[in-house]
Amino acid sequence: MDLVQIFVDESFEHLQALEEALLELEDSPGNAELINTAFRAMHTIKGSAGMVGFDHVSYFTHHLETFFDRVRNGEFALTAAMSSLILECRDHIKSLIEQQSPPELMVQSEALLARLHQLAPVTQSAPATAPAKSTVSEADSLAGYWRIEMTPHTTTFTEGFDVLPVIRELQGLGESLVSYRWHAPDTPFNPLSCMLHFTLLLSCNVPRSSIDEAFMFVEGDWQIQIEKISVLEDARLGDLLVENGVVSTEQMEMMLDSKPRTGEVLRDKGIATDHQINQALQQQEFIRKQTQSQDAPQQTLKVPASKLDSLMNLVGELVIVQSAISQHAVETNDDKLKTIAEELAMLTAGVRDHTFDIRMLPIGSTFGRFRRLIRDLSVDLKKEVRLHTFGAETEMDKMVLERIGDPLVHLLRNSLDHGIEMPEVRAEKGKPREGSITLGAVHEDGQIKIVIKDDGGGLNTDRIRQKAIERGLINEHSQLNDDHIHQLIFEPGFSTAEKVSDVSGRGVGMDVVKTSIESLQGTIHISSHAGQGTQINIYLPLTLAIIDGLMVKVGDEHFILPLSAVEECVESPREYHRQGPRLIKHRGERISAARLREAFSITGEGPAIEQTIVTRIADERFGITVDEVVGQHQTVIKNLGKMYRQVRGLLGATILGNGNVALILDVADFYEQCKYQLAQSTLGANVNVKPH
Repeated sequence: MDLVQIFVDESFEHLQALEEALLELEDSPGNAELINTAFRAMHTIKGSAGMVGFDHVSYFTHHLETFFDRVRNGEFALTAAMSSLILECRDHIKSLIEQQSPPELMVQSEALLARLHQLAPVTQSAPATAPAKSTVSEADSLAGYWRIEMTPHTTTFTEGFDVLPVIRELQGLGESLVSYRWHAPDTPFNPLSCMLHFTLLLSCNVPRSSIDEAFMFVEGDWQIQIEKISVLEDARLGDLLVENGVVSTEQMEMMLDSKPRTGEVLRDKGIATDHQINQALQQQEFIRKQTQSQDAPQQTLKVPASKLDSLMNLVGELVIVQSAISQHAVETNDDKLKTIAEELAMLTAGVRDHTFDIRMLPIGSTFGRFRRLIRDLSVDLKKEVRLHTFGAETEMDKMVLERIGDPLVHLLRNSLDHGIEMPEVRAEKGKPREGSITLGAVHEDGQIKIVIKDDGGGLNTDRIRQKAIERGLINEHSQLNDDHIHQLIFEPGFSTAEKVSDVSGRGVGMDVVKTSIESLQGTIHISSHAGQGTQINIYLPLTLAIIDGLMVKVGDEHFILPLSAVEECVESPREYHRQGPRLIKHRGERISAARLREAFSITGEGPAIEQTIVTRIADERFGITVDEVVGQHQTVIKNLGKMYRQVRGLLGATILGNGNVALILDVADFYEQCKYQLAQSTLGANVNVKPH
């Protein structure tokens, strides 16, 4: 990955951090930590842009940073108008980076900077806010001295990279002293090669992370050593001479050998024994190692997502091979091979779990964009709305996280546009003028549950029912409860909005939301109470590649049910079953159930005692009746191919250890098909899996 691409990726992360800090500052004005976070984001982008030739980005961000530095120093308070303008500037920086500063955007830069200067007070006799004091005291607590050794790669100059911006970035952090030395080899070398080694002594009031940021684009190529040291005046001359390459370590040790050491003096005077001295030295070494361990930053490595995808595919193939070996060990009854297969299974599970962990990202990384969305839309719609979030640390697969973003945007827009009332209307109803939208995520039963909840007016059940009758989705005599009526809003083209707005109301989107979530093997459920609000629950798998499944058998065919959807297995005598979708009694309640034998038209008679797998889909239970439960199975999901991609009720297929193929059920979609047929069919109707 080249330096420019690294800069682009890193800058987008800093821009996201800047946006989140500014939005949080609106709720916590004067928060010194948030102000410093925003300032560091601007400062880092400015310095990095100059290093890779994005001069206009560096120029524009420098002026923005200068403006914000006055806020940071307490010269004036950050107003709502200033926050809005800085957010505009943030978006402009993103455009400059994406489009590499075209002339028309450079004109916009000057217009934005002019507006920025108009907002900034010319002078102010006293600090407007308390952040300055808290910032200074916080900085004092970080006061320290650092020795930084850096050796640029020999190809630094030939690759067009400038060393000076890195040094200037470090010098901007505090008082510094820079020295360098030549370390050319004795053999011939390229005169354009970089043969310099730099030593920088730095006194600053910033954390270690700020120093690390200066090396973000070169840390993989340069030799860098950062060490926190004691007060500079206490540094020994001999140490400095060695570190600066003036004398060798051997020469210094030869000189010091002529002088008595502290331990020798204490021993000769009878103050301490050899044993006591050795103990103290061991303690000293232990403390030194612990201190170094605590100061050492966590090492990170960035790789293209495509490499992780390839790794996941290889892990999937490894799981299939491991399954084949385990199957062969059972068939041959080879004890030695069984032992090897068990060890291989443990190792494979470890590789699988670690690969999953690499792909997992906290969902909170997307919350920032939603906060900005709610803020901007509430201004456009003249509504007062606050977004509350929880579960930001909940992790999910990177692929799932990327694809769930657009559906969440649509649901949040709907909540704000249709759900939350105007402030005056809320006041008349006795509600707070400010509406509330909650977005959160939790782990639940081996899945990710995403919650979107508002305290608006709720869904109008009568209007939804009437609209459904007009469109022929139901008839006037249909007996549907409120939950079933609410689900009608996911029908294509369905909308109860009286007028179309720029935000929503065209009847496109909710069906797309449901389709998008189902393509992720997820489900969506909506509940609402008139006058109180609406809650939408989305259930998603942790990953789309490898799952833990329950293998079942019908005749000679094998099927896999995702283990996360399975609640329990119960026996059911065949004589109590009729054909087709049916209701069975389970733990005092009636639940829908269907036979896989009938659903997939498998010939032959089933056993006298069948097994019914009780599954849970959102808040409902559903029974799937099979001949036999084989057991738990680690399952690699394979696509079915173009011809069968649209078949309802299936997630895909997997290859078993004996080479046979087993179909993987999409329990939620299979349930929807059976539930529909249960409502429409008469006794004896078959449950056939329908294509889209």
